[in-house]
Amino acid sequence: MESNIGPVLGSVVGEHVDCHRNFQNDVDDLRKRVADLKRRRNDKVAELRIVDDLEKQVKEEVQGWLEDARRFIEIEMPDIEEQVQNVSYLSRGSLGRRVRQKIQDVREIYNRGSFPESLVIERPPPIGITLPIENMVGEVDVKEKIWGYLMSHEVGIIGVCGIGGVGKTTVMKHIHNELLNEATKFKKVVWVTVSHPLIVFRLQGDIASAMNKSLPDYGDELNQASRLMEVMKTVKYALILDDVWDKFTLHRVGIPEPTTENGCKIVITSRSVDVCNYLRCQMVKVPLLSAQESLNLFLDKVGRDILRIPKLEEILKLMVAECAGLPLAIVVIAGSMRGVEDIFEWRNALRELRQCVVNTEKDSEDEIFNRLKFSHDRLRNSSIQNCFLYCSLYPEDWVIRKEDLIENWICEGLVEKLGSRREMHDKGHVILNRLLNNCLIEEANKRENVKMHDVVRDMALRVKSTGPSKFMVKAKMRLTEIPEEDEWTEDLDKVSLMENEISYIPINMFPKCLMLSTLILKGNAELRQIPECFLANMPLLKFLDLSYTGIEALPNSICSLKNLTTLILCGCQRLERMPSLSKLKALKKLDLDGAGLCVAPEGIEMLENLEYLHLSCPNLRELPVGIIGKLFRLQYLRKHQIFSTEVRVEEVARLKMLECFEGGFDLLKDFNSFVSKLKHFGRGSHYWLTTAVPEEDREGYFWKFTKNDALKRVTLFKCKMGGEDELVLPDDLQDLRIERWNTVHDITNFLKNLTQLRTYALDGCEAIECVVTSSSLMVMNNLEELSLWSLCSLRDLVKMEKTISSHIFSNLKELNVVACSKLNKLFPCELLQCQGLQNLEEIHVEDCLGMEDIMGWEEEEGNQTTTTATFTLPKLRSLYLDCLPELKKICPERGVMDCVSLDSICIKNCPKVKRIPIKRIPLCLGRENGLPALPAIKVEIYNPKEW
Repeated sequence: MESNIGPVLGSVVGEHVDCHRNFQNDVDDLRKRVADLKRRRNDKVAELRIVDDLEKQVKEEVQGWLEDARRFIEIEMPDIEEQVQNVSYLSRGSLGRRVRQKIQDVREIYNRGSFPESLVIERPPPIGITLPIENMVGEVDVKEKIWGYLMSHEVGIIGVCGIGGVGKTTVMKHIHNELLNEATKFKKVVWVTVSHPLIVFRLQGDIASAMNKSLPDYGDELNQASRLMEVMKTVKYALILDDVWDKFTLHRVGIPEPTTENGCKIVITSRSVDVCNYLRCQMVKVPLLSAQESLNLFLDKVGRDILRIPKLEEILKLMVAECAGLPLAIVVIAGSMRGVEDIFEWRNALRELRQCVVNTEKDSEDEIFNRLKFSHDRLRNSSIQNCFLYCSLYPEDWVIRKEDLIENWICEGLVEKLGSRREMHDKGHVILNRLLNNCLIEEANKRENVKMHDVVRDMALRVKSTGPSKFMVKAKMRLTEIPEEDEWTEDLDKVSLMENEISYIPINMFPKCLMLSTLILKGNAELRQIPECFLANMPLLKFLDLSYTGIEALPNSICSLKNLTTLILCGCQRLERMPSLSKLKALKKLDLDGAGLCVAPEGIEMLENLEYLHLSCPNLRELPVGIIGKLFRLQYLRKHQIFSTEVRVEEVARLKMLECFEGGFDLLKDFNSFVSKLKHFGRGSHYWLTTAVPEEDREGYFWKFTKNDALKRVTLFKCKMGGEDELVLPDDLQDLRIERWNTVHDITNFLKNLTQLRTYALDGCEAIECVVTSSSLMVMNNLEELSLWSLCSLRDLVKMEKTISSHIFSNLKELNVVACSKLNKLFPCELLQCQGLQNLEEIHVEDCLGMEDIMGWEEEEGNQTTTTATFTLPKLRSLYLDCLPELKKICPERGVMDCVSLDSICIKNCPKVKRIPIKRIPLCLGRENGLPALPAIKVEIYNPKEW
């Protein structure tokens, strides 16, 4: 045994001596290999950034390798370097052995990082989309029963039935959203609202689309059904078909039969028990609300303060009883009584409601209709009633932009004529709020949009069907042909055929509609022409909407429409020819936005009553001199330079009634000249002024000109400064966007007088190094939205000569910072300490490669503290951080952000962030025995496994 000790000992000693002798060479070798590893890691991170896609995700082995490389580069190598700096001569051999081991480790990590194939894989498709929901009232037991059937093996098809407005859709939306958490049970949760009448071809397409698939347009139901069947057989799904009216078979549509083996489930909601029985459903009936549930819901909507008037309680309970437990009726009727405190008015309303429902058969459609009609009747004002009924011209469940709806009301003469267009829009918003408060329409998506409940829409259409003037509404029903001539009766007032697939109007069709005032054919993309005779017998036609059709030319018969006040042709890209408009003396609105015209329509200058003109046509290259200046009644003029020749300043200056101008200028001197003339339009006017976009930059630029929510806006694109012309900006400017302005390092001097600025955006301004200085301080005090994109030289958001002002960013609500690679700190902690950012609601930071801190001290070393610092952002709702590879801290090490309103955090591709220093503690107590419950917070973190 002793004979073996010598060689082993000699080997160890020899290795130790070799490590000692070659210590420096090994250290240099390790450093070189780590540098190579770092370059490979940086290359992989850059590659991932390029292929970043919502439909792809980084492979787990790639995530693991990136983390191993990071740990070696940032933790192990600095530890070795520290030991190298402090090693004694005698210890070099021991440390040398460790260095050689690290050389083997880094070689192994480096080789693992070759990844000859893709770094990403397809992200598993989302199980479904979360739906907006309302609170449930009284449907808890029903929900539990439906949920039990969905989780069981015995029931495949569930039918949820009940009278319209009883809450079927509401309970199923809640179930739908909860099913999204059942990934082990279902791989896909699909919601489809079924059209009425049922169009199988459309239903097939809607189901496929909801499953993120598309069906080839074979042209017939059978082939579509076969393809849909193939798609649906591959996934375990829960399919919810909402508001089914008509009987159908699953086989006809292409829906596989749910079985115990495939584990699929189908739920349909329907007002018809027969439909549920036809599909052999397990029936679940949604009951009416109990008396107490009805009372609670009514009080929630009318306002519980009403109970402070003792004499009203008895009448209120009687009115609730007349609602018969129907949730929708309770909501709408309570809405119509909100704010009413006079007992005599309540008594009268009770009497009117009882008259509405007398002799109404229980559990019939008349039961809900008559109660909803009560709310329509209580509007009293015929103009407001007509505004409400107008909403039914849109398709079922259609999301309507508020401004577009009000604009149409004005064009239809439903809003009283006032001194200015702005005043009429204000009046329109008052009417809209009245309808919202009465729950006859509801806000949708964001607050810019509204929609109509399908049962309320049915009521509105039924009201029109019983009156002297009628509507014909066949919107988004996938019609391929125009309705037959015998449907065009003489008592028609308005016809809406919008969003169909009508491609042809018979050349001999001659409808006699002597009372027709409105015709909407919008969205029939394949409609190429309108026969001459079609419009010939519509003498009272006032409103004609042909927008987004494939119309190529207008018929000459349009010239005979002496009462036509509105002609909408926006989005008609094929439209190249128009007859002379000179005879349309009543025309007030002409919208040609995006039309294919190359020359201005003949006779525009003769339209002496024209108030609204939109001329942003991509191909329009010539606008004869003097045309605009003759339209003395113009209130609204849009003609953006990005597409066509500019409007002449001197012509616009003649338009003394102009309230809104949106247009562009080739030359800075013309821009300045127009700004100097803005005073002629009055302080209530609004404008959107742009500088010319070079032709090579126009592609893809149109989206920047589609949003029109700011009253006073300027967009400067590649503006050339210097020379004899200095930029002049309007003092009342509210929205300023500067893009690709690369010749100026400091823009703040141009901002110093813009005290009304609310929205400020910088995009691609490569020389800008700082956004806020002392000279722009007053502007930033009132700013509500700040967006910074692709500012490659930006180093500071705020750079002050003295102490930061206590009012800076005090009104800021939204901050977006994207692709600002040299910005290493978003804002200083001092900004929060002086109560800045107290109104901030959204922070979005993305692709800032040098960003190290969201909040940091100006002198980090001088602010080390052993106590915890709290930074309060009381209104912050959303924090989004993405692709910030150097980000280490959201706030200082011992700091914490107090965000009581926070409901969403998303952190992606921020590998160095190890802590989210955020707490959500209410600012005030809502209960005696504890804190009020806070809504659940949505957290999305895409980082290595150790998160």
